[in-house]
Amino acid sequence: YESETLEGHENQVLHVSFSHNGLLFSSCSKDGFVKVWSTESRPTRVRHSADMKQYSWNYTQYSQFNSSDTLLLVSGVHFGVHTASGEIAVFNVEPGGEFQLQCRVLNKPYDIFGTWYTDDYLVSSRLHFLGHLVSCSALWLNKACQESESERKPIIKRMFRFYNKNASSIRTVLVADCLADPEDDSPPDPQPSETDSWGRKLAHNRGHSHSAGSAQRGNPVSSLGANRLLKSLQTPPNYSQRDFYGADSNISCTNQSPIRYSSEYRCEQQSSSSTTNRNQRTCDNLSRTVSNDTDSGDSDFDDPPLPWNEDWLNLSDDELNDYTTTGAVNTSKSDHKSAKRDSKSPNLSPEEESSATTSRLLCNEDKLLLFTSGSLTYTPHQIGIKRIKPIVFEEFMSQTASLSKRLEERRQEQESQAMAASPNWHEEEAVAHMFDTVDHTIDLKGHIIGMCLSPDHRYLYVNVRSWPENATIDNPLHPPPIAQQIDIHVIDLKTFKSVGNMYRSHKAYTPNDECFFIFLDVCEQFVASGAEDNHGYIWDRHYGLCLARLPHRDIVNSVAFNPKDPEMIVTASDDKTLKIWRSRSQMNESRHYSKTRLLSSDS
Repeated sequence: YESETLEGHENQVLHVSFSHNGLLFSSCSKDGFVKVWSTESRPTRVRHSADMKQYSWNYTQYSQFNSSDTLLLVSGVHFGVHTASGEIAVFNVEPGGEFQLQCRVLNKPYDIFGTWYTDDYLVSSRLHFLGHLVSCSALWLNKACQESESERKPIIKRMFRFYNKNASSIRTVLVADCLADPEDDSPPDPQPSETDSWGRKLAHNRGHSHSAGSAQRGNPVSSLGANRLLKSLQTPPNYSQRDFYGADSNISCTNQSPIRYSSEYRCEQQSSSSTTNRNQRTCDNLSRTVSNDTDSGDSDFDDPPLPWNEDWLNLSDDELNDYTTTGAVNTSKSDHKSAKRDSKSPNLSPEEESSATTSRLLCNEDKLLLFTSGSLTYTPHQIGIKRIKPIVFEEFMSQTASLSKRLEERRQEQESQAMAASPNWHEEEAVAHMFDTVDHTIDLKGHIIGMCLSPDHRYLYVNVRSWPENATIDNPLHPPPIAQQIDIHVIDLKTFKSVGNMYRSHKAYTPNDECFFIFLDVCEQFVASGAEDNHGYIWDRHYGLCLARLPHRDIVNSVAFNPKDPEMIVTASDDKTLKIWRSRSQMNESRHYSKTRLLSSDS
């Protein structure tokens, strides 16, 4: 049931996301504000708010809490009629602390959005144009709390750079944990165990985690064996259409377009239902080799001058094999490097001398970089997957040049390279050695408008507006027409295969050049998405049935489940409101509690 309507924004609300503990959720809007709401009280109230237009932002478009719920990443779009430039801001949201801005990071194109790599490092992008319809996307790792005491403390590091052709670019990045061995991991068990008020399994989630005109809809992309066994698994439970959120709607849900999972997905669900050990993390399906690319320093990429010596990922194959169980780098190599640095800079303070010998391993497990891209046209139609090896971040650099000297060196370098012959950037094979390769690419043959991870990072759910069957692309600037319905595709991040889809599930009407993002969310038992038909939708994740339609007065841009309470969901709409929906049982409990308090006060 709709339990609350929040009217704190003065323009279209584009995105909503929950903290992992379920106590806060944030909203982004075309009014330029980011707001943080508390769920601990009813009615729900704004705890923090910031107007980002003071930083030359046109509007805020996306937000994400870090894993400890102490920092909030906020992504926005700069002012400009045809701009593709954006920015990422990080705010402190620790309990009892001030809603203080920690850092701002350039982000281009803006629909990269940005994402957390670890609890205090985030991923951003820079786009560099190389020639007609050809560009480079450089992904950067940024420290979220950027100290200013010393320029010798690194705060950014380049991760990858990818070659883009046919006017495409990297967009919408996510970072996922690498998955467990088949023996140790499984998708969620469809068989109920511990149950809620509907007799459904309780979710114990860890969170997952363009025009400037305000009249334009939404947030557009930047311009730039068992047949018998399977039959039994696919038999739906006996749902009532109003058993879940009980949303009122003139059009009832139908079961004509359930999520159709492949036999691999269903069989693995059944065979792994008794598996409980999910602690051993591996990533066997991707190459175990660290990228051999080095930083060429080519000025065509025009990255900002760095006050330290940047090595590509700061790892070699030998160093990779020298990690201890605590994730430290081999001592002899570390000492050798420190000795070289100390010989060059003998006059360091004791603090600087101790800091100069330390490097920080940000994460001792491999991760997956997920992003949307394209190869045939500028609209994102592919899912790219790149394995991220453990990254070492220098805590302190003992030898740096002054800013003026670095700028002069950059100017001289640009002048010398301007005189030299530039490579032919249109010959992809000839320049391939300058770029990183994508490990896996999955073409979904349509315009991708949103994606999210399942709570266990096993599955990627993607909103796609499909192209006509057998469509051909002769001009990358003229992609095929897209369907007026949104399909949901399910990708297994262990096998990197599509294992399910739901066709014609919810509506969208805008053409390619006006298409905008429709965000979806996944919890242990349910999938939800916004739509352009003024409704949010909820489906049973395993059986694929539509359970409810959540009405608004305008387009629903985003939905978010409370990760600690899947009986609560928030929707964000172009009608300038957020709505909180709670289950029938929660509403009954709330009414009973209110009635009890009223009787107590009267007595």
